[in-house]
Amino acid sequence: MSASDSTRGPSGGAASVGAAAAAGGGLVLAVLGASQFLMALDSSVMNVSIASVAASLHTTVTGIQTAITLYTLVMATLMITGGKLGAIVGRRRIFALGCAIYACGSLTTALAPNLPVMLVGWSLLEGIGAALIMPAIVALVAGNFVAARRPAAYGLIAAAGAMAIAAGPLIGGAVTTYASWRYVFAAEVVIVAVILVFVRRVHDAPAAGHTHIDLPGVAGSVVGLGMLVFGVLQSSRWGWVQPHPGQPSLLGVSPVLWLLLGGGLVLYCFLRWEERLLKQGREPLLDPTIFGNRQLRGGLIAFFFQYLIQSGAFFVIPLFLSIVLELSALGTGVRLVPLSIGLLLTAILVPRLLPRASPRHIVQAGLLALLVGLVLLIAGIDLDAAAGVVLVPLLLAGLGIGALASQLGSVTVSAMPDERSAEVGGLQNTAMFLGSSLGTALVGAVLIAALTASLSSGIANSPDVPQSVKENASVQLAAGVPFVSDTQLKSELTKAGVPPDSATAVVDLNRTARIKGLDASLAVVAIIAVLALFFTPLLPSRPAGAEAAAST
Repeated sequence: MSASDSTRGPSGGAASVGAAAAAGGGLVLAVLGASQFLMALDSSVMNVSIASVAASLHTTVTGIQTAITLYTLVMATLMITGGKLGAIVGRRRIFALGCAIYACGSLTTALAPNLPVMLVGWSLLEGIGAALIMPAIVALVAGNFVAARRPAAYGLIAAAGAMAIAAGPLIGGAVTTYASWRYVFAAEVVIVAVILVFVRRVHDAPAAGHTHIDLPGVAGSVVGLGMLVFGVLQSSRWGWVQPHPGQPSLLGVSPVLWLLLGGGLVLYCFLRWEERLLKQGREPLLDPTIFGNRQLRGGLIAFFFQYLIQSGAFFVIPLFLSIVLELSALGTGVRLVPLSIGLLLTAILVPRLLPRASPRHIVQAGLLALLVGLVLLIAGIDLDAAAGVVLVPLLLAGLGIGALASQLGSVTVSAMPDERSAEVGGLQNTAMFLGSSLGTALVGAVLIAALTASLSSGIANSPDVPQSVKENASVQLAAGVPFVSDTQLKSELTKAGVPPDSATAVVDLNRTARIKGLDASLAVVAIIAVLALFFTPLLPSRPAGAEAAAST
């Protein structure tokens, strides 16, 4: 079926979807929303528990960061394959299988005595499970809710994932402080068990009936996406083009550039291979003609920008709270609550109060709310700023993200027939992971570059810093300045034997440089939000199911 085919499934399917939705839509949302929450919670909790996990497993922070990188890689590279498997063997079946694999990974991680076991449990098994679960969630929503109810359903599920990212520091901080990080993974096993008990209540569309999977296509997509994502994830360590001091290089250029170029070339060959299979009448892993669908293309681009902006903002704001203001993980999590409130408000109320509103206009309004929140943050974050400065911007950001979440899932799925929803889910989650990875890497690079430039210039021009300290700093700062708190910096300067007066001057300069770095990185996120507005005309002006609603 080509990209120009009808955007809705057959009428019989619609009837069964309506019956399923009427039978237990709330339970379906609870099952799928809980799954989405778990998928997003892991990395968020791990990011605030790195030091504790490293000590418990007798490894280094670098080792845990490697586990996080591999987890992201496994998920991102297998999303398209996971979506295709759902179309072949059934969405609910592949969802249940993914949950079982994920639970095995969580249990292995909870009991892990060392890093290698954690790599198997978290990075591999949980990564594979998530790659099967997340595309299936997209397809199961399409199979359980009629088109007119999908914006609300997709909005709530997307809100569950975003709330997990916001609540991760709070949950991770509380559990790590008062118990052990292992309890998070043990609790996931229990939650997945409950999900599996109720998954039979989720309606499943019949499997597509294909028995063949394109193995060369799987290899091409995994290698191509893997090179792209790994390159982006390593950019802060190796450098985008010029290699950082002491880091590897090839022909005088950072490996990141070669990974990005190589990944793009592999994906180009992958798409040409898929086109060849179509011409031969064989089943491809991914039908390249679907990219000719304007609405699907617009939805995927919007998803990419949403997660690019979201991950960039979520990277910067916790740094301000936890490093600049030196709040605890628990205190940081509490300050992020307005984001969750805004998310829930728009994710629930927009589809309910504005069911016939234009998806294009709602997404544009969401991007504008995000932009205003970012501008208020840039204006509010200064040397004298307190934690309260993030309250209104986070509420606006939550309202904006919730507005996008209430529309984009329905936009992408309704662009294609329902029987292709699992494949659309794979593409949607791939776009999300690419945006998320790039957002964190890009904003992190801007933050460190601005911080380094400001601090280096400040030290070089300060009359309060002795020449010997200036010369030593120029060497030490060449590889980039770490984003550290005043307390950490004072401790390091004392250990290095820097005189108290000079140490105080450096701390003051670093405090100013941190604010400049935060402002620069938030400015980049704001520019990206403006850029995203230029692609919104690709989105539909009428909501999914508008024709059906008008005819009833």
